[in-house]
Amino acid sequence: MTALTRALRLAFHGGGLSYRALFNWTTPPMFIGTLLVGPLFQIFFFVHVGRSLGVADDRFYLLGNTVLATSMPCVYGAIMAVANERRYGTLGAVLLSPRSRGLIWGGRVLPYAVNGLAVMTFMMLMGCLVLGLDLPATTLLGLAQVFVVAATSCALFGLALGALAVRIRDVFVISNSAFTLLILFSGANLPPESMPGWMNAVGSFLPLHHAIEALRAVFDGASLATVWSGLGREVAVALGYAVLAYGLLRFFEWRSRANAALDVM
Repeated sequence: MTALTRALRLAFHGGGLSYRALFNWTTPPMFIGTLLVGPLFQIFFFVHVGRSLGVADDRFYLLGNTVLATSMPCVYGAIMAVANERRYGTLGAVLLSPRSRGLIWGGRVLPYAVNGLAVMTFMMLMGCLVLGLDLPATTLLGLAQVFVVAATSCALFGLALGALAVRIRDVFVISNSAFTLLILFSGANLPPESMPGWMNAVGSFLPLHHAIEALRAVFDGASLATVWSGLGREVAVALGYAVLAYGLLRFFEWRSRANAALDVM
């Protein structure tokens, strides 16, 4: 077995096993209610608020909240991917493994990124169907690219927050705060020109902000170069959170080993 095959097996097979063992939404009613019904009603809520206030049209809220819907599986899921290792007593076995930490933890977030893709696809199809909006074939390629980048970026953001679960017990404070930040600063429900400058600045360092702008550019008929200008910034944000997640997980692992050595002495 080549080194590449072993690495892929560790990331995909290991991540899949962890997902099946530790995921809390495996029952169909819980999955459908939490990841599909809730975000769908959120879209309809903001669409009707926008109609009442005359802030933006239906498509504006559909596109923004479709991308925002990936935050539920990706942020909560990636955080729980780490927190549940600790909760169920398997974190020690993970930290004792001699394998690459990047592959181990990267594999943990892959299933949640796929969840995010599925949720966004469902939101877009159902939103267009119920609201009577068109989904032109010319937008499908750009749509798929935005969805992949958004789900990856949000999952890595969740992993960076999940690293804190190694030291903090109440992870729901972290996940709920992160979800609220994304609603406020992502630009999903507020036009960028109506947001204060400092909110746009904060949003640019959070996931989904640039992906939402890129998706709206796709539906406005922008060129591929313009779309990827926004997606490039989203990729940069994703890489930043990947580095932060890896650094935090390695630091907390080092501190755990140091504390264990002191306890033995």
